[in-house]
Amino acid sequence: MSAVFSSRGQSGASSPAVAARRRFVFAALTGFSFLGLAALMFAAMRRGGVLPVEGVMLALFLVTLPWLVIGFWNAVIGLLLMRFSRDPLAAVNPMLADEASDSPVETSTAILVCLRNEEIDGVALSVETMLEGLLREGALAHFHLYLLSDSSWPEIIAQEERLACSLQARWGGDIAVTYRRRADNHAFKSGNIADFCQRWGQGHDFALVLDADSFMEAPAILRLVRLMQRHERVGILQSLVVGLPTMSAFARIFQFGMRLGMRSYTLGSAWWQGDCGPYWGHNALLRLKPFMEHCHLPELGGRGPLSGPILSHDQVEAVMMRRAGYEVRVLPVEGGSFEQNPPDLVEFIRRDLRWCHGNMQYLKLLTMKGLRPVSRMQLVLAILMFVGSPAWVAFMVLSAGLFFLYDDYLNQFDPALGAALFVSVMSMVFAPKFATVFDILATRERRQAFGGAARIVAGVAGEIVFSMLLAPVMAIAHTVFLAKLAMGRGGTWSAQARQLHSVPYASAIRRLWPQTLFGALGVTWFANVAAFAVLPALPVILGPLLSVPFTRITASPFWGRVALLSGLWRIPEETDPSGDLLRLGLPALPAAKSQEPYGEPAYVEAPAAE
Repeated sequence: MSAVFSSRGQSGASSPAVAARRRFVFAALTGFSFLGLAALMFAAMRRGGVLPVEGVMLALFLVTLPWLVIGFWNAVIGLLLMRFSRDPLAAVNPMLADEASDSPVETSTAILVCLRNEEIDGVALSVETMLEGLLREGALAHFHLYLLSDSSWPEIIAQEERLACSLQARWGGDIAVTYRRRADNHAFKSGNIADFCQRWGQGHDFALVLDADSFMEAPAILRLVRLMQRHERVGILQSLVVGLPTMSAFARIFQFGMRLGMRSYTLGSAWWQGDCGPYWGHNALLRLKPFMEHCHLPELGGRGPLSGPILSHDQVEAVMMRRAGYEVRVLPVEGGSFEQNPPDLVEFIRRDLRWCHGNMQYLKLLTMKGLRPVSRMQLVLAILMFVGSPAWVAFMVLSAGLFFLYDDYLNQFDPALGAALFVSVMSMVFAPKFATVFDILATRERRQAFGGAARIVAGVAGEIVFSMLLAPVMAIAHTVFLAKLAMGRGGTWSAQARQLHSVPYASAIRRLWPQTLFGALGVTWFANVAAFAVLPALPVILGPLLSVPFTRITASPFWGRVALLSGLWRIPEETDPSGDLLRLGLPALPAAKSQEPYGEPAYVEAPAAE
């Protein structure tokens, strides 16, 4: 067991032989699972002969499989590591095997806070708290704070300038503070960081990249710096980012589910990705010299929404850094590195569609020269993450159509094999969550951190219902957006609404009418064509049908308070918040609740930004 799940080589890097063996094992597991599920689907269809439309459905089913089987085996490997490896973290990131947690900081790190029309009060509090933490650690002199603005709204620009002056007045004796605003935000965030590199990059060893909603505690920042100092061949070191405690019911349930699947999934993926790890664009440390030399992003040629600047820059920069011979590693440790998740479904969709737009540009990068095989596969998977949605929607629509085209279709499909296929797929879908839940329930300390066994089980049940309602809504949103891209229409990259706010019916309907129409047509179809199949079709049509009230309820500050007071969907930071999190004054934390009866949120009765 130890031979499979741990080994290390020189300079904190797994030996090439071990990395190759792990990738071979993972490819074999996922490949056999892919072929097995495809064979099971084909066998179920063969009972009455494979119809032409079933051949199309089989092809669509294959498109949806890669993320499914990869997520399953990531979770299985992660669970095995958590339960059987003596040191799971070192097994997937050998940098941690010889970590020197008390080594002096001897390098210069630029803290890059990237802004674009953001609510400034929250940014100010996060930055102040990070600086106070670094001052307590005695390391502040080794950092330089850069506020890198791409803002265009006059009132926001004025707030940024006041913040910069305030920070310079308070902290100027301990840390350099630089504020810069670009009048033209060409290439968006990647252009913002490229401008920093061109102006000031030569003056620093590392850059800590933060978004406006990012927060990192000082020990977590210093851990990244010390590891990067010790391991000179590491070009990007990505921290494991978790959601901040929140009063939003939507974000609360979503990030609880993410937290359940995150540990096993990240450990499993890091086990085989190794030195070709992910970069998520924030809460990560960059080695500036190779980043500036090797990660310059090209402009994509041609016309249409997939041309121009690369929008989802992070994964491209990761594969380019690895192509240059530098490692890209993830630090799979929960705690100390946070982000703020979208507070409602409308904002969640807007963020996801921005990623969808950027990932589709990878189609033009698949032939990039010199990429490692794992890196090229990562680009393919990033595309399939969204292409799988229209494939799934088309598969479901064709499945419903078969009942109309063939009165005796059920007699042509093997029910036993169909049931086996359904159980297999559902097991793979929920494997990442169940793997981590099993590990949490097996450990008394972790059970208490998540609120106790009863709350965990109830929270998991609620989160599964939430996920089943959410999944088809997102799939339809991706499908509609990809159809627009195919017709030459792109999206807009506007500021994210981060404050808790209610979502008016008009805003929800304007954004979610395709989902509502899909659900209504689905109910009408099954009621008139195949009433016996309404019940098994509910997971597909119920979420879209209820998407507008679902959005209203999960965005409601009232139901956010109810969720918080119930203790459901609790994360460890709520049970035992650090001093730095308490200083942020988050309404979901005990210190904030002691000041207000229910921790009053920043409440805005206004439509989310379109």
